[in-house]
Amino acid sequence: QVQLVESGGGWVQPVGSLRLSCAAALSIFSNYATGWYRQAPGKQRELVARITSLDTTNYADSVKGRFTISRDNAKNTVYLQMNSLKPEDTAVYYCNAEHRISHRAYWGQGTQVTVSS
Repeated sequence: QVQLVESGGGWVQPVGSLRLSCAAALSIFSNYATGWYRQAPGKQRELVARITSLDTTNYADSVKGRFTISRDNAKNTVYLQMNSLKPEDTAVYYCNAEHRISHRAYWGQGTQVTVSS
């Protein structure tokens, strides 16, 4: 069982920044791809950014150039730095870890991000 705990959400004005953190209880990065998804009201959950065990990253087109995913292996933590935030970034953001072979996936509880003036 992989436990993921997100933090760092909140309210921010447009063009502001937030950094989300996702802490894993175990050292998982060598065997798991980790990522951030989001779900806005009335919409499906969508991939925001992902980083593999080989440090390959990919981003949704809507966040490229504004968001950066990174990780700290020593702290078992994945980060999502979000800059130039827009109202359409408002959503619940979920941390995800997927095993690179079995593809078994684990989810955090989610953290709300609200971008408004």
